[in-house]
Amino acid sequence: MGVRETQKLETRRKVLEAARDLFNEIGYEETTIRAMAERAGVSVGSVFTTFASKAEVLSQVMDDRVEALYRELEHVAKHMRGSLADRLRSLFAIHYDFECRRVRLFLAHISASFSPSLDKNTVPYGRNPRFKDMILHMLADGVNKGEVRAEADLTLVLDTLMAVYAWNYRLAAAQNSDAGHMTSIMDRQISLIFDGLKPR
Repeated sequence: MGVRETQKLETRRKVLEAARDLFNEIGYEETTIRAMAERAGVSVGSVFTTFASKAEVLSQVMDDRVEALYRELEHVAKHMRGSLADRLRSLFAIHYDFECRRVRLFLAHISASFSPSLDKNTVPYGRNPRFKDMILHMLADGVNKGEVRAEADLTLVLDTLMAVYAWNYRLAAAQNSDAGHMTSIMDRQISLIFDGLKPR
Protein backbone atom coordinates (compact mmCIF):
# COMPACT_ATOMS: atom_id res chain seq x y z
CA MET A 1 0.00 0.00 0.00
CA GLY A 2 1.38 3.39 -1.00
CA VAL A 3 1.78 6.47 1.18
CA ARG A 4 -1.23 8.22 -0.39
CA GLU A 5 -3.51 5.23 0.22
CA THR A 6 -2.26 4.90 3.80
CA GLN A 7 -2.97 8.60 4.42
CA LYS A 8 -6.44 8.26 2.92
CA LEU A 9 -7.26 5.30 5.19
CA GLU A 10 -5.97 7.20 8.22
CA THR A 11 -8.10 10.24 7.30
CA ARG A 12 -11.11 7.96 6.90
CA ARG A 13 -10.51 6.41 10.32
CA LYS A 14 -10.14 9.83 12.00
CA VAL A 15 -13.28 11.22 10.33
CA LEU A 16 -15.36 8.17 11.30
CA GLU A 17 -14.20 8.36 14.92
CA ALA A 18 -14.89 12.09 15.08
CA ALA A 19 -18.30 11.72 13.44
CA ARG A 20 -19.31 8.84 15.70
CA ASP A 21 -18.55 10.93 18.78
CA LEU A 22 -20.21 14.07 17.44
CA PHE A 23 -23.37 12.26 16.33
CA ASN A 24 -23.62 10.81 19.83
CA GLU A 25 -22.80 14.07 21.63
CA ILE A 26 -24.82 16.65 19.69
CA GLY A 27 -26.91 14.62 17.24
CA TYR A 28 -26.89 14.06 13.50
CA GLU A 29 -28.61 17.28 12.39
CA GLU A 30 -26.32 19.53 14.43
CA THR A 31 -23.13 17.81 13.29
CA THR A 32 -21.54 19.49 10.27
CA ILE A 33 -18.80 18.33 7.93
CA ARG A 34 -16.71 21.24 9.22
CA ALA A 35 -17.16 20.05 12.83
CA MET A 36 -16.13 16.52 11.81
CA ALA A 37 -13.03 17.86 10.08
CA GLU A 38 -12.06 20.00 13.07
CA ARG A 39 -12.55 17.13 15.52
CA ALA A 40 -10.58 14.77 13.26
CA GLY A 41 -7.80 17.28 12.68
CA VAL A 42 -8.16 17.20 8.88
CA SER A 43 -9.32 19.64 6.23
CA VAL A 44 -12.94 19.91 5.10
CA GLY A 45 -11.75 19.00 1.61
CA SER A 46 -10.25 15.76 2.95
CA VAL A 47 -13.63 14.75 4.32
CA PHE A 48 -15.30 15.33 0.96
CA THR A 49 -12.64 13.39 -0.93
CA THR A 50 -13.29 10.45 1.40
CA PHE A 51 -17.10 10.60 1.73
CA ALA A 52 -19.81 11.86 -0.62
CA SER A 53 -22.02 13.26 2.16
CA LYS A 54 -22.72 13.43 5.87
CA ALA A 55 -25.32 10.69 5.36
CA GLU A 56 -22.66 8.38 3.94
CA VAL A 57 -20.50 9.05 6.99
CA LEU A 58 -23.40 8.09 9.27
CA SER A 59 -24.02 4.89 7.33
CA GLN A 60 -20.36 3.91 7.54
CA VAL A 61 -20.19 4.73 11.26
CA MET A 62 -23.18 2.48 11.90
CA ASP A 63 -21.90 -0.28 9.64
CA ASP A 64 -18.53 -0.31 11.39
CA ARG A 65 -20.15 -0.35 14.83
CA VAL A 66 -22.54 -3.21 14.22
CA GLU A 67 -20.11 -5.44 12.32
CA ALA A 68 -18.49 -6.65 15.54
CA LEU A 69 -21.90 -6.93 17.24
CA TYR A 70 -23.36 -9.14 14.51
CA ARG A 71 -20.31 -11.39 14.46
CA GLU A 72 -20.74 -11.87 18.20
CA LEU A 73 -24.52 -12.37 17.94
CA GLU A 74 -24.09 -14.98 15.20
CA HIS A 75 -21.71 -16.87 17.49
CA VAL A 76 -23.84 -16.50 20.62
CA ALA A 77 -27.11 -17.41 18.85
CA LYS A 78 -25.82 -20.92 18.12
CA HIS A 79 -25.32 -21.57 21.83
CA MET A 80 -28.51 -20.03 23.24
CA ARG A 81 -30.76 -22.39 25.17
CA GLY A 82 -34.35 -22.23 26.31
CA SER A 83 -37.56 -21.55 24.47
CA LEU A 84 -37.66 -19.57 21.24
CA ALA A 85 -39.17 -16.61 23.11
CA ASP A 86 -36.36 -16.75 25.69
CA ARG A 87 -33.69 -16.87 22.97
CA LEU A 88 -35.25 -13.89 21.21
CA ARG A 89 -35.42 -12.00 24.50
CA SER A 90 -31.69 -12.60 24.94
CA LEU A 91 -30.92 -11.51 21.38
CA PHE A 92 -32.81 -8.23 21.70
CA ALA A 93 -31.39 -7.59 25.20
CA ILE A 94 -27.85 -7.84 23.78
CA HIS A 95 -28.84 -5.42 21.03
CA TYR A 96 -30.36 -2.88 23.45
CA ASP A 97 -27.32 -3.09 25.71
CA PHE A 98 -25.01 -2.43 22.77
CA GLU A 99 -26.97 0.46 21.23
CA CYS A 100 -27.66 2.17 24.56
CA ARG A 101 -23.93 2.67 25.03
CA ARG A 102 -24.28 5.34 22.32
CA VAL A 103 -28.02 5.80 22.24
CA ARG A 104 -28.01 9.27 20.66
CA LEU A 105 -25.98 7.85 17.78
CA PHE A 106 -28.53 5.09 17.21
CA LEU A 107 -31.42 7.55 17.47
CA ALA A 108 -29.67 9.70 14.86
CA HIS A 109 -29.47 6.64 12.59
CA ILE A 110 -33.19 5.91 13.00
CA SER A 111 -34.05 9.58 12.42
CA ALA A 112 -31.94 9.82 9.27
CA SER A 113 -33.43 6.56 7.99
CA PHE A 114 -36.94 7.98 7.97
CA SER A 115 -36.09 11.45 6.71
CA PRO A 116 -38.11 12.50 3.64
CA SER A 117 -34.84 13.68 2.11
CA LEU A 118 -33.02 10.38 2.66
CA ASP A 119 -29.63 10.60 1.00
CA LYS A 120 -28.96 7.88 -1.57
CA ASN A 121 -25.73 7.05 0.26
CA THR A 122 -27.56 6.24 3.48
CA VAL A 123 -28.22 2.62 4.40
CA PRO A 124 -31.46 2.99 6.39
CA TYR A 125 -32.24 1.32 9.67
CA GLY A 126 -33.78 -2.11 9.13
CA ARG A 127 -31.91 -2.91 5.93
CA ASN A 128 -29.24 -5.04 7.59
CA PRO A 129 -30.06 -8.58 6.48
CA ARG A 130 -27.80 -10.33 8.99
CA PHE A 131 -29.88 -9.59 12.09
CA LYS A 132 -33.13 -10.34 10.27
CA ASP A 133 -31.76 -13.60 8.87
CA MET A 134 -30.71 -14.62 12.37
CA ILE A 135 -34.23 -14.02 13.70
CA LEU A 136 -35.88 -15.76 10.73
CA HIS A 137 -33.66 -18.78 11.31
CA MET A 138 -34.68 -18.85 14.98
CA LEU A 139 -38.37 -18.53 14.05
CA ALA A 140 -38.09 -21.37 11.53
CA ASP A 141 -36.42 -23.47 14.22
CA GLY A 142 -39.36 -22.63 16.48
CA VAL A 143 -41.76 -23.98 13.85
CA ASN A 144 -39.69 -27.19 13.54
CA LYS A 145 -39.76 -27.66 17.32
CA GLY A 146 -43.49 -27.06 17.56
CA GLU A 147 -43.21 -23.74 19.42
CA VAL A 148 -44.74 -21.73 16.56
CA ARG A 149 -47.75 -22.61 14.42
CA ALA A 150 -46.69 -24.10 11.09
CA GLU A 151 -48.95 -21.70 9.18
CA ALA A 152 -47.51 -18.58 10.86
CA ASP A 153 -46.26 -15.91 8.48
CA LEU A 154 -42.66 -15.71 9.70
CA THR A 155 -41.86 -12.60 7.67
CA LEU A 156 -44.77 -10.81 9.33
CA VAL A 157 -43.60 -12.00 12.75
CA LEU A 158 -40.10 -10.71 11.96
CA ASP A 159 -41.46 -7.33 10.85
CA THR A 160 -43.53 -7.11 14.04
CA LEU A 161 -40.55 -7.90 16.26
CA MET A 162 -38.35 -5.36 14.46
CA ALA A 163 -41.07 -2.70 14.65
CA VAL A 164 -41.55 -3.25 18.37
CA TYR A 165 -37.79 -3.22 18.94
CA ALA A 166 -37.37 0.10 17.11
CA TRP A 167 -40.50 1.66 18.66
CA ASN A 168 -39.09 1.11 22.15
CA TYR A 169 -36.29 3.57 21.42
CA ARG A 170 -38.87 6.33 21.88
CA LEU A 171 -38.41 5.61 25.60
CA ALA A 172 -34.71 6.40 25.33
CA ALA A 173 -35.44 9.55 23.33
CA ALA A 174 -38.29 10.90 25.46
CA GLN A 175 -37.67 9.43 28.91
CA ASN A 176 -33.94 8.64 28.99
CA SER A 177 -34.78 4.97 29.54
CA ASP A 178 -31.82 2.63 29.76
CA ALA A 179 -31.24 -0.77 28.17
CA GLY A 180 -32.61 -2.62 31.19
CA HIS A 181 -35.92 -0.78 31.10
CA MET A 182 -36.36 -1.23 27.35
CA THR A 183 -35.42 -4.91 27.64
CA SER A 184 -38.04 -5.52 30.34
CA ILE A 185 -40.71 -3.96 28.10
CA MET A 186 -39.51 -5.92 25.05
CA ASP A 187 -39.65 -9.13 27.12
CA ARG A 188 -43.35 -8.54 27.81
CA GLN A 189 -44.01 -7.61 24.19
CA ILE A 190 -42.36 -10.84 23.01
CA SER A 191 -44.57 -12.79 25.44
CA LEU A 192 -47.63 -11.13 23.95
CA ILE A 193 -46.52 -11.87 20.38
CA PHE A 194 -45.75 -15.49 21.19
CA ASP A 195 -49.09 -16.03 22.92
CA GLY A 196 -50.59 -15.56 19.46
CA LEU A 197 -48.08 -17.88 17.78
CA LYS A 198 -48.53 -20.98 19.91
CA PRO A 199 -49.85 -24.05 18.11
CA ARG A 200 -53.57 -24.53 18.69
